[in-house]
Amino acid sequence: MNNTNRKAIISRTKRAIIKIGSSVLTDDKGMLDESAFDRLAKDISAIKNQKRDVAVVSSGAIASGMKKLGLTRKPTEVSMKQAIAACGQSTLIRNYERAFSSYDEKVAQILLTHDGLTDRKRFLNARKTLITLFDMNIIPIINENDTEAVEEIMLGDNDNLAAHVTSLVEADLLVLLTDIGGLYNKDPRSNGDAELITLIDRIDKNVESVAGGTSGRTTTGGMKTKIEAARTAAAFGVPTIIANGKETSTLEDLFAGKEVGTLFLPSGASLSRRKHWIAFTRKSSGQIIIDDGAKNAISSKGKSLLPSGIKGVKGKFGIGESVTCVDESGAEIARGLTSYSSEEIKLIMGKSTRDIEAVLGYKYSDEVIHRDDLAIIVK
Repeated sequence: MNNTNRKAIISRTKRAIIKIGSSVLTDDKGMLDESAFDRLAKDISAIKNQKRDVAVVSSGAIASGMKKLGLTRKPTEVSMKQAIAACGQSTLIRNYERAFSSYDEKVAQILLTHDGLTDRKRFLNARKTLITLFDMNIIPIINENDTEAVEEIMLGDNDNLAAHVTSLVEADLLVLLTDIGGLYNKDPRSNGDAELITLIDRIDKNVESVAGGTSGRTTTGGMKTKIEAARTAAAFGVPTIIANGKETSTLEDLFAGKEVGTLFLPSGASLSRRKHWIAFTRKSSGQIIIDDGAKNAISSKGKSLLPSGIKGVKGKFGIGESVTCVDESGAEIARGLTSYSSEEIKLIMGKSTRDIEAVLGYKYSDEVIHRDDLAIIVK
């Protein structure tokens, strides 16, 4: 990809989400590096002065807590991580406030979890709050509520949280800052001949296969979660750039349209904000196995999922819950909000819509999942 295309992406970017990993905010010993906040605040303030909205999704609460408590290694117990994160939250936001104040910028702390965004009303309320902060010329500093987000602490899900925020506020670009230059064809930490992949136009199994995990004193997750985040953003039609946030010129060069890091382009039609919420923010409660006819109808013809095309059900779920539609090989096809419970679907699967009432004694609708509640995400 040439720089002209990158410059076109940057020129269209009026709102950016910048996720800052713990490894960017810490030194070689895993301790919080206050100079990193100063450098990032300078660069982000400059981006904001280009008449762009910027929100920061920041890791680092655990690293901040470790420094405050005099710890040198991150514990493995989730409850201990939560306690350390609780101690570190105030230090983390104080560092951002101090750094941004040097550039006359105001910040606001927002604590989110995935569970908090799965409720549609709370999702829309969070969106309204963030948009209001942009209108007030304030930089949101978003962090996971680590004292509640047990699963997220274990999985290092700030990458995916950043992707959800991208959809939440309808941003134009997602930037994931880490301590390596982007996606390489092999792990650059252990392979001197590793080559940086500068452009990914489609995230497929080959891309996933080169995304290994990372380990460190304060980091969790790794490149795998960044690829997942890029896929989530791509489904909303938003490009993602993974780049080295420890290098001093990264953000300046990136927003100048230079070839920095790995650029992931969105491919295919983008989902609406509501369908993106269904597909990626709501957590799936089970699976519906569909035949090839149903697969073709929902993925190629835009049809609703009818009971006649269902071959099986996995898991236990109720009406209105999010479920994953898979084909008979187990490949994920779509996610949607079901009109029937798992027990009801087991009774009507394979049958015609006209038989639903005779089998159940009632009928909510002809469709098990209406097309308006169905998001196609064939990988």
